[in-house]
Amino acid sequence: MSKEKVYQLLHTSPEDYVSGQELSRRLGVSRAAIWKAIDSLRRDGYTIEAHSGLGYRLVASPDALVEREIRRRLSPGTPCPELRCMEEIDSTSSYLKREALANAPHGTVAVANFQSAGRGRMAHTFLSPPGKGVYLSILLRPRQTPEELMGVTGMAAVAVCNAVERAAGVRPGIKWTNDLVLGGKKLCGILTELGMESEAGHTQYLVIGAGVNVSQTPADFSPDVAAMATSLAQEGYHVPRAALAAAMIEELSGLSQALGGNMDQWVQAYRRDCVTLGRPVRLLWTDGQTKAQALDIDDQFGLIVRLADGSLTTVRTGEVSVRGLYGYVE
Repeated sequence: MSKEKVYQLLHTSPEDYVSGQELSRRLGVSRAAIWKAIDSLRRDGYTIEAHSGLGYRLVASPDALVEREIRRRLSPGTPCPELRCMEEIDSTSSYLKREALANAPHGTVAVANFQSAGRGRMAHTFLSPPGKGVYLSILLRPRQTPEELMGVTGMAAVAVCNAVERAAGVRPGIKWTNDLVLGGKKLCGILTELGMESEAGHTQYLVIGAGVNVSQTPADFSPDVAAMATSLAQEGYHVPRAALAAAMIEELSGLSQALGGNMDQWVQAYRRDCVTLGRPVRLLWTDGQTKAQALDIDDQFGLIVRLADGSLTTVRTGEVSVRGLYGYVE
């Protein structure tokens, strides 16, 4: 506890030195305890100057996904009852699904520095190298039926676009159905998963997971992924991961109030950001592929396409993957 209080005092005095005597007096602990707290913070990656006769000054914070760094960036009133920051986990979404069954509360957030088994749609993996991205999931307990939650994946994509724009100053596009793209390459993957009560069929929980590539270089991606993946840093945008995580928490937390309501503004935002529209695409079914022209997004975030024979059809999340004819989105 002394370490957290020392951090708070130093953080609130960024331009001034705070003497060890003053820290000791204000916290009611010994000078030795203050030194141990300073040493522990330095080992956590914080740069703290010590000047004889003046005291200590916090110079720089690490690019770390730790609770103190994320919470201090959250807007007052943001509902985040539990923020669980982990160095390594199999998958933040898998973790929250397990915790949902153990009665974790609505609004619980899991953030990891590294995922050993990151997941995407249709059993795809999501590469999650340590220290390079924001890998975050949120647990919601909506009152709506599964049918009323059909649009949640599209809404989540818009919410994460909002978060990236707020934190990094650039707005990604959306490749239908739930990938965010920048510079024509994949920046972020989003996965939404519902849990239902077996007897009544009511929604038990909703887990929304998002992985955003922040500082990866081409060498951080496997050869089969490097040609279609990018990061904020690769595109020239640099942002502290904790700042992006805080923006994602705020935007995704806000979905709980919007679910089940009028989705017109969400559909309009999705349609505006969707880079798939107006392009020739390949519909990748489990048993083959079909060429089509992407035309529009319907009121449930379905993709309306024109097939080669001129007929129109609407494809839904989970039915099909969509790729450009000449690249990831082209």
